[in-house]
Amino acid sequence: METQPQILPLERPCNATAEDPSPVNHLPSPPNPPGNHLPDPQTITDSHLHTPTPQVPPENLLPLPQTAPENHIPVEDGPPEPSSHVSDSQRAPINHLLLPSAQVSSSDHLADSLIHVNHTPKRPLEDLLEASEKKRRRRKKLFPEMVPSATAVNGLRVLRPHVKSSIYDEKLMDEIIQMQINDSPSPSKNRRRKIADIAKEIDIEALIAISVGFPVDSLTEEEIECSVVSTLGGVEQSNFIVVRNHILARWRSNVSVWMTRDHALESIRSEHRGLVNSAYSFLLEHGYINFGLAPAIKEVNFRPIVGPEKANVIIVGAGLAGLAAARHLISLGFKVLILEGRKRPGGRVRTRKMSGEGVVAAADLGGSVLTGINGNPLGVLARQLGYPLHKVRDICPLYLPDGMSVNDEMDSRVEVSFNQLLDKVCKLRQAVMDEVESADVSLGTALEAFRQVYKVNEDPQERMLLNWHLANLEYANASLLSDLSMAYWDQDDPYEMGGDHCFIPGGNGRFIRALAENLPIFYDRIVESIRYGVDGVIVCAGGQVFRGDMALCTVPLGVLKRGSIEFVPELPQQKKDAIQRLGFGLLNKVAMLFPYDFWGGGIDTFGHLTDDENMRGEFFLFYSYTSVSGGPLLVALVAGESAIKFEMMSPVDAVGRVLDILRRIFTRIGIDVPNPVQVVCTRWGKDQFTHGSYSYVAVGASGDDYDVLAESVGDGRVFFAGEATNRRYPATMHGAFLSGLREAANILRVTNKRSLGLPEKTNNGREDDEDLATSNSLVPSEKTNNAREEGGDLDELFATPDLSFGSFAVLFDPRSVDLDSSSLLRVGFGAEKLDSGSLFLYGVISRKQVLELSAVDGDGNRVRLLNRNFGVSLVGSKALGSVGESLITCIKAARANLNGGGANESLHK
Repeated sequence: METQPQILPLERPCNATAEDPSPVNHLPSPPNPPGNHLPDPQTITDSHLHTPTPQVPPENLLPLPQTAPENHIPVEDGPPEPSSHVSDSQRAPINHLLLPSAQVSSSDHLADSLIHVNHTPKRPLEDLLEASEKKRRRRKKLFPEMVPSATAVNGLRVLRPHVKSSIYDEKLMDEIIQMQINDSPSPSKNRRRKIADIAKEIDIEALIAISVGFPVDSLTEEEIECSVVSTLGGVEQSNFIVVRNHILARWRSNVSVWMTRDHALESIRSEHRGLVNSAYSFLLEHGYINFGLAPAIKEVNFRPIVGPEKANVIIVGAGLAGLAAARHLISLGFKVLILEGRKRPGGRVRTRKMSGEGVVAAADLGGSVLTGINGNPLGVLARQLGYPLHKVRDICPLYLPDGMSVNDEMDSRVEVSFNQLLDKVCKLRQAVMDEVESADVSLGTALEAFRQVYKVNEDPQERMLLNWHLANLEYANASLLSDLSMAYWDQDDPYEMGGDHCFIPGGNGRFIRALAENLPIFYDRIVESIRYGVDGVIVCAGGQVFRGDMALCTVPLGVLKRGSIEFVPELPQQKKDAIQRLGFGLLNKVAMLFPYDFWGGGIDTFGHLTDDENMRGEFFLFYSYTSVSGGPLLVALVAGESAIKFEMMSPVDAVGRVLDILRRIFTRIGIDVPNPVQVVCTRWGKDQFTHGSYSYVAVGASGDDYDVLAESVGDGRVFFAGEATNRRYPATMHGAFLSGLREAANILRVTNKRSLGLPEKTNNGREDDEDLATSNSLVPSEKTNNAREEGGDLDELFATPDLSFGSFAVLFDPRSVDLDSSSLLRVGFGAEKLDSGSLFLYGVISRKQVLELSAVDGDGNRVRLLNRNFGVSLVGSKALGSVGESLITCIKAARANLNGGGANESLHK
């Protein structure tokens, strides 16, 4: 539960709130949702997706902070380190595919394009540790020369050397990014010539595609599944890749405009129109282009969709994943509704306003750092919204327990030793994978074993320094090293986002407010269960029942581990096993607002060592947010075992310990440390909506478990998103955001496949017969002509029903006249509106229920009785289930000459 912080007197400077540290979201949405949103739900009484007017929590809007311009950069994307060379076969088609005007020759265009490219993706929580000159933030990435291969050995993934692509020029990228930092959009003539020369040697568009996750010279699994080309391999595929890269690069050069299909065709030769259509549709549907919050993008995305409406989707959770999915689904023509258990959006992204004694600041209590801006979709959002970025400066001084500075020579020596230990573990890991069929130990066990064997850092001060590095590693993974898998803890390193680690001035809550705008979010709706079957989903939350065609579950892994949400039927065993294997760790923060900045604004981080090995993660790192929060804000981090113990500690004691550390450091150099005017302590482990901070690969788990967690269940009825479903970018804000886009595309794919078959949607009850005839819970109008073909055999059976009333017709079980015996019910809809006549849906009910229905006046009342009282969902004839199939077979046999319908499982109620 979240509690509100209090402003404490100087002698009692503390106050605890349960906030979250990790990547996901924050802030409110307006009360009047646009037309793509699901209809209002009512309490348990109605069976369709009713929605009371969304509640909008009050916003704690903050004045934008005055920031240090020398450290701020405009938000840009930048390139990645490709995993392999661009082949000649890929380069060749450029000349005959692109028109002359499409060639990248302008240095301005080149700079623009490059800024939107990705670097080798960077790690999540080391995000925050962008700090020191000794690259302390990179502690998460231990083996940069290795990358997981697709080869699996009894559950273990073999490592192979990572070959850098020759097309990536890091020096050039640094120059371009620095040019942006210095706010100089137009390069000098010399630089202009240099960029133009390099542009002749590299394939910029391929580099941009690599930055967002596309392979160099092959198709992704998504592209193959979408059949973007008729034949895999060969010239058509090579041409498609060039066209896809060109469209992607062109939009990335100006993310504030909506790129149309005609724009994409402008620079491609007309004979390749088919490839352009295929590439454009794929990129649009999967959220690679035309996503975000620019006015032009929002205008098109929220424009009413022409044509048949798509399915209704219930999204559980208003974090970054849920918000991203909702916006993308709306742009694709779906109706959405978001259920959020909190009184605010954002989930584990939480920006809190702190104030007192004339000072005010915005504190990010959860996800706080953009971990690499090159190719980061949150970087795209910042560009679109005009948010500046503050680069986390590479200075991180360390202090001993008595407040003395750590000796530079010793610091360097211990860092070398630490890296050597990691190198030994890397070699051990390879040996284990080569010789043992399946084995895994904790990273902590392996590191300690090598430390003892090689007698590393046995001097007390050196040992404290080593423990600081280990605490840093625990922070990066939100896990004790004793719980972290030696084999796979860094499986995501090859995909880390490149570029600087940055803060958003004013906090990441600004993203959340913008993403939540105009979305139908219903707060205080704690989801208890998700029921799913062939005819849709039922979500029970806060005493209400919500019905839809599909559901997207975006709750944190910690919630799934606790079993807080009941799934009916139960989740597949494979998914339940993955949920248990993956770890969900803890990181806490102490945010302190002071009357003034006594530590100085020249650094963004500094560290503290302890002589107690068991408490190495307690307040081991401090972040200064003065330059971005609007006030003198200092945040202390608590990681590892200390993060767990911290949740049992009194807030007063916690703040007292932090102040003792600060006073030992600064009093020594003649600086008085004042009492804070307000303090907030996070308790993410006790938060019922998270039960932790972010995911990690525990002993016995692997990257495959992220993929399993991402799989849909119920034949495409329930989908899953969130950072713990993103194998490439787990434990990051951008990982959560990207997972939302991914699942929106998956929902579209499943919907399109389903629409090619027979009607699967159910009638969920309406207030009158007119609404029943046109209900969105039925199939799109152009598919209704198939209804008679589907039920052709049943038409003959129902030509002479045993009983009929209104639009209802019934066939009784010929084997029994008992009131509890089964009956086949058929209901016709829309006879006056459909050229083909009525659309028929079916259900299996008892003979007694048939008699009760026949006594009710009006078809609308009868349907409501079916849904509310009998719990019956009407389905297509091929979704009647085994009971329906058996009944039809008996009726056919009795009538001697008819064939029956199909079988499937009906929706659980």
